[in-house]
Amino acid sequence: MLMLIISLFCGLIFGLGLLISGMANPQKVLGFLDITGLWDPSLILVMAGAILAALLPFQWAKNQSRSLLGQTMQLPDKTQIDRPLIVGSLLFGIGWGLAGICPGPAIVLLGLKQINAIYFVLAMLAGMWIFQILQKRK
Repeated sequence: MLMLIISLFCGLIFGLGLLISGMANPQKVLGFLDITGLWDPSLILVMAGAILAALLPFQWAKNQSRSLLGQTMQLPDKTQIDRPLIVGSLLFGIGWGLAGICPGPAIVLLGLKQINAIYFVLAMLAGMWIFQILQKRK
C-alpha cells in the first residue's frame, strides 16, 4: 500500500511539473520545435533543469542494487545504438512534432479531458500493440 501511495504522489508531482512548465501544452511544445518559424526556446530551460535534477540521482542509482524503498533497481543496460532504437526514435520524434504531445503529457491531458490526448493515447496504444506483434514474430 505504501508503494501505491508513493507512486501516486510521484505521479502527481510529475504531472504538476508538466503543467507548470508548459510541457503539457501542445502549442508551446510545437512552438519549441518550430526552429524555422516563431521559435519559443523557453522549454530548453525546462529540459536543462530536468537533466540537472536527474544527473546526481542517476549516478547514485548506477551503483545500487536496491532503491531507497528497497525495490530491485531496474536500470537499462543496453548501450548499443541499433536499428530498433533509431526507428523508435524517429517515430517518437515524428509523433511529437505532429501532435506536440509525448506520452507523459498525454496522460496529463487525458486527466484534463482534452480530446486530442484521447487520439494520441489511442495511437500510442496501437503502436505499442503493433510493436508487441512484431517482437513476437522475431
